Formats: sequence, C-alpha cells, structure tokens
Amino acid sequence: MKTRNRTLISVFAVAVTALVLWYSHQPSAPRTANWDDVLDEAQVGAYQLINTDQLWDRYREKSDDLLLVDTRQAWEYRTGHLKGALNFPMEPTWLSRWRNKATLATFLGPDKSRFIVFY
Repeated sequence: MKTRNRTLISVFAVAVTALVLWYSHQPSAPRTANWDDVLDEAQVGAYQLINTDQLWDRYREKSDDLLLVDTRQAWEYRTGHLKGALNFPMEPTWLSRWRNKATLATFLGPDKSRFIVFY
C-alpha cells in the first residue's frame, strides 16, 4: 500500500511539474498600446502631449531648456536621436514601466511639471 501511494504521489508530482513547465513556456504577444492608453497614461501622470510640429518649435526656440528623454533601447538611440536627448532605455511593457518608475522619477528630478512626453 505504501509503495502504491508513493507511486501515485510521484506520478502526480511529475504531471504537475510537466504542466507548469508547459504552461510557463507558452508564447505570448505583448499588448499593443493604442491612443486611448496614451491619453489615459498622460492624464494619470499629468503629462502634456504635443505633436511633432510643437516639439520642433520648442526645440528650435529653447533647446537648452528642454529635457528630452529617449526611451528607446541603447542601440536604437545610437542609430540616431535629437541633439541633447538623454537615453533612458525602457521596454514598452507595464512591468518594465512599473519597475523603472522610481528610477525614472529620480532621473527626471523633482520638478516634473516642465517635462513633456511625446508620442
């Protein structure tokens, strides 16, 4: 009887392990953000959204006063960026943004009202 119980427990443990391994290795596509998500995030973060023409006007007028943060990966940043832009690589996932939130706040400094997020 003991041998049978041990065998059943072992088979169950192997089956659960196989199921967990199978489930954890399933491919998953990251959710693609849409414009409504951008607007919601801007509202929550108190960001001001501008378009490319407005950014270009501000960049030409007062490029020294702007803090431009490029959140692309380092290799993308090296291929080309606006002069003076700082690189803060961030994956476009909620987990990455959540993990890097405090670091980004430190990176930007205490006066976040002067920063503009451009999409």
